[in-house]
This record gives sequence, structure tokens and C-alpha cells, in this order.
Amino acid sequence: MFNVAEIRKDFPMLNGKTMSGHPLSYLDNGATTLKPQCVIDAVNYFYEEITANAHRGDYELSMKVDKLYEQTRDVVAKFINCDRREVAFTSGTTFGINQVAYGYVRTHLKKGDVILITDAEHASNVLPWFRLAEEIGVVIEYIPLSENGRLTVENFRSAMHEKVKFVAFAAVGNVLGYKAPVKEICAIAHEYGAKVMIDGAQSVPHNVTDVKDLDCDFLTFSAHKMCGPSGMGVMYGKYELLQETEPLLLGGGANARFNSCGEVILKEVPYKFEAGTQNIEGIIGMKAAIEYLMKVGMENIAAHEKELRTYLVNELSKLDNVILYNPDGDTGIVTFNVKDIFSQDAAGYLSSQGVAVRSGNHCAKILVEFLGTDDTIRCSMYFYNTKEDVDALVEAVRTCTIENCIGIFF
Repeated sequence: MFNVAEIRKDFPMLNGKTMSGHPLSYLDNGATTLKPQCVIDAVNYFYEEITANAHRGDYELSMKVDKLYEQTRDVVAKFINCDRREVAFTSGTTFGINQVAYGYVRTHLKKGDVILITDAEHASNVLPWFRLAEEIGVVIEYIPLSENGRLTVENFRSAMHEKVKFVAFAAVGNVLGYKAPVKEICAIAHEYGAKVMIDGAQSVPHNVTDVKDLDCDFLTFSAHKMCGPSGMGVMYGKYELLQETEPLLLGGGANARFNSCGEVILKEVPYKFEAGTQNIEGIIGMKAAIEYLMKVGMENIAAHEKELRTYLVNELSKLDNVILYNPDGDTGIVTFNVKDIFSQDAAGYLSSQGVAVRSGNHCAKILVEFLGTDDTIRCSMYFYNTKEDVDALVEAVRTCTIENCIGIFF
């Protein structure tokens, strides 16, 4: 049974107070999440008891590492419902997207082919495509967003045409938090023969993800946004597509053999994508994180976030100094501004009250054109947050005045 009070006991960072003396209301989970003790223990276990390289040694310690390393692949495969061969470890979502861009798209698209994205994408899902436009002449086009900033089936269908060969978008936007109709978009794209890559950074940690049901071609996500270690992530791809994808990095661990004539035989998928010594402690920690999330239950996580979002939007709507940008959102992301106060100044004041939120453009620098503002405050909630966290945020926003902000910085 889901019990947030018991869950919070698992997170050491929630058991103290901030420098200002307030209890920590950590509401920046879209940027990174706190870590439960089991993840910390898993990382420490590697450092304290089994430090050895993976797939390099024929001795007991190394074999223990190999076992945990591959068990993590199995856990990820179960978590997103795919074949274990379709799970490649990366440093995170950004690397995964770049791997797809330069390892698959660059070798399969040609000048004049179209890549479809949206105005709401994170920089990691924009800049690689911009570079490919410069390098090979692909064309970047944008799927129109609805009036409130959603990616809809209707707008996607209107943007789709025969020259579109690749589609890349976030399953959940990192600023407005709207869920995209992933399954429907994949089906339409495939009708045209286009491939689809999903940025799962904000969706996989919060919702049930079934890649077979979605029928996406690629999916990337990061461990640190789902209670795991930093510098660790996953690139999923359909097996036959991964076979056609060239690895960005070459070196030890990625090759089966090579000779002085320059002949190279790469290892099979997914190992050809894992050159060099991997973030082994991060991989082991990610296993613990995913197992922890599965124990909590992804349905429970989504339901709890929805409850908190409804409560927060209702309370913020009572204040006359708040501009809400996504009152009808689907997830734990609530984006707003305090009237007449620069978002970073407001976030600084909120921090003085023990409330941690994100401010700025959130790496979505095209979306600012749609929103009509250069910066916003983003509250992003997770399953260990409570109504008390929300109350702390609302009270801090209520008392956020120019005078109080000046008092913080001067």
C-alpha cells in the first residue's frame, strides 16, 4: 500500500532542514531526484566490497560485477517491456539522443529529408538535429502545438507528409508537463515509413512505459531523474534498428576483434554501444532505483502526483500574484510566474523559505517564443512529496514580494 510518510523515511535528504532552518520542500524533481537509501547502499556496495571492472576479469570480484551489470539490463528490460538486447547503457538522455542522431539518423537520412520536432523540446532534442541540418542537409520542421501548448494527434497528422523520415519528441514536456499521444503518433508516423524517437526523461520516471505497446523505434531516459545515480541512462531501440546503428564511441568493450589492416568486427548489440569502462556503480545503482520504483508501483506514483498537482493548482489559483501556464497539465509539473518578479529572484526567495524549484527557460529555448516569456518557475513533484510541501510552496509564493526578494539578496 502506498504510504508517503513511510516512503519519505527512505530518503536521507528529507530527514533534515535547509540552511535557512526550514524543512526541505524539494520540488525540482524534473531536474534531478533525491536518492533512497537502497540506491546509496548499492553504489557504496560496489565501492566498498566489489570494486572491479565489468567484462574484463576472470576472477570472483569481476564475475560478481558482471552478474549485477547484466541483471540491471534484465531489470530495465522488464521495466519498459523489451528484449534485453535492446537495452544499451549510456551516460543519460542527452547521450542517448546524440547516439540515435549520429549513429542512425545521420546514416539513414539524406539531404531534403525532414525531421519533425516540436517547439517544446529540450535542447538535447533540438541541437543534434540542427547540427545534422548543417552537416547533411536534412530539414527541420515543427509540429504545431495547440493553443495551450499540447502536442495533439490532429496537429501531428497535419504536419506529417511523405518527406518526413524521422520524428523526435518528448513523451512528457519538461516545461508544461503535458503528455503526448505517443502510441497514436507512432502509428501515424509508421504509416509514412518514418521512424520515431521518444525523449523519455520526464515520462519514464513517472508513468508505466511499455515500448512494445507504444511501438516507438527508440527511447532514451536518465537514471538520475528516477531516483538513480547521475551519469547513467538507457537507450532503447528496436533490435533490428540497433543493428543498423553505428556506435558513437569505439574502443575496449565494443569490439570483438581488429587487426593491423584496419579490419574491425564490432560486438553484437547492445555491447557495441558500451565502449570503455562504463559507469558501473551507476548501473548497479540504477538497478536498485528501478526495483524500488517497481516496488512503490508506477501507477501509485502517477496517481499521487496527479493528486498533488490538483491540490497545488487549486491553491495557486487562489492567489492574485500568480500567472499559471499549465493549469490543465497531466503530470507533477506546474509552471508559473510571480507577477512583476523575475523568476530567478522569486526562486531565490522561495529557497530562503526552504522551497527548491527551478527557474529560467529550462533548456527549452524555443518554447519561450510560444509562451511569450523568457523565464518561468517550474515546480516538479514526485511520489515522496506531500501536501505539506505544496503548502510551503504556496505560502512562499503568497509572501513573495519585490521587497522580500530584495531583502534576500541585499
